[in-house]
Amino acid sequence: MWPRVDGLRTIPLGTPGRMRALLNGLVLAGAKQATAGLMELDYRAESEPLEHLGERLVIVDDDGGRVAEVEVTGVEVLPFAAVPWEFALAEGEGYASIDDWREVHRRYWLAEGYEVDDSSEVVCLHFRLIDPPPGGTSG
Repeated sequence: MWPRVDGLRTIPLGTPGRMRALLNGLVLAGAKQATAGLMELDYRAESEPLEHLGERLVIVDDDGGRVAEVEVTGVEVLPFAAVPWEFALAEGEGYASIDDWREVHRRYWLAEGYEVDDSSEVVCLHFRLIDPPPGGTSG
């Protein structure tokens, strides 16, 4: 099960440290409006259901503290090879091409202990920043 903050499921983006800080910063700037997860690794292994439209989630820091709140605007499960360029762009991480996105994600998930192939199920999650507003501060 994923941790909860104020009753909401959390999203710890990337790995702790520099990567998470960078990704959280992209969310706060409004540049990152999507994230990818592996169905097997992030959902089945954690006994978590898919997110649903309108669900609010908490983006957390390395200590599990609230960084931001987002609202799910779309969720789709696709084979790894079918993830579209538009999704990679919405991740806001500056990928040069869909092939670049695939290579980066293959390496990331392999480092997490999961080898991805073209048929691996990827959860493509779209969201919008609720609090703080993009480029703003909470409170």
